[in-house]
Amino acid sequence: MRIGSHVSIRRGFREAAAHAHSLGGGAYQYFPKNPRSLGVKAFDRQDAQRCADYCREHGLVSIAHSPYPVNLAADDAPQRERIAASLLNDLDIADSCGSLGIVVHFGIYKGNDVLQGYRNIIQCLDLVLSQREGTAKLLIENQAGDHAFMGTSFEELVNIRSLSRHPDKIGFCLDTCHLFASGVWNGSNGEEWAAKARLLGYFDALTAVHANDSVYASGRKRDRHAAIGRGEIGEAGFRWLLSVPEIRTVPLVLETPETADASHAEQIRLLAEWADREGFQ
Repeated sequence: MRIGSHVSIRRGFREAAAHAHSLGGGAYQYFPKNPRSLGVKAFDRQDAQRCADYCREHGLVSIAHSPYPVNLAADDAPQRERIAASLLNDLDIADSCGSLGIVVHFGIYKGNDVLQGYRNIIQCLDLVLSQREGTAKLLIENQAGDHAFMGTSFEELVNIRSLSRHPDKIGFCLDTCHLFASGVWNGSNGEEWAAKARLLGYFDALTAVHANDSVYASGRKRDRHAAIGRGEIGEAGFRWLLSVPEIRTVPLVLETPETADASHAEQIRLLAEWADREGFQ
């Protein structure tokens, strides 16, 4: 079971991996560049190679997270080109660091023709992936519904992937807080949504999980993360999640706040303890 947290690359890619390892987990996430910019970053490829080597030596797996301004559903053609260039840069960094892929939000579209929003997402995915030859994937993340309803359902996620010309280069990152905030998971219907995800083939492309508790109740569409076991999902919710077979095979990464008595190292330890109780070896 590989559990970890988001870490900073302030001291470089290799040191980020070493810090993640020191927290006691086997996975981590990082921003490959400034998370608030679509700029293309010239990066130290030797440092990235040292990162990949370190991860191999210590059994670490990693995912990267694309910058916040990335919007796959953007209407403006020049903006879509900037987004594509940024994502290609992120994928290059992820490949160089040996990462599984880069997480990207589903997309936000507020125009009158909702179908155009979905078309834009597919067009942007194809624009990026038609230029890709590496192994790192685009990992589409489900949304909380706080900005738009799009991207909250398994049907949308699976259909967008299947309609792309390059589905083999697309995976999924399941955010537990988003799943809860959107109302898809209400705390008591876990078997129901897991069965739907299984039937639709969502789990076949699941590559990572963002393990985040939720400050707000299910269905509130408020994307605010709580420390593991201290939010509305709680210990019972996470212990159930850790019993789902498909969740067991992918890395779980925390994007939760830290407090004096709930550091990321402690939250990683807690999730590992619950996972062990649910039958992990």
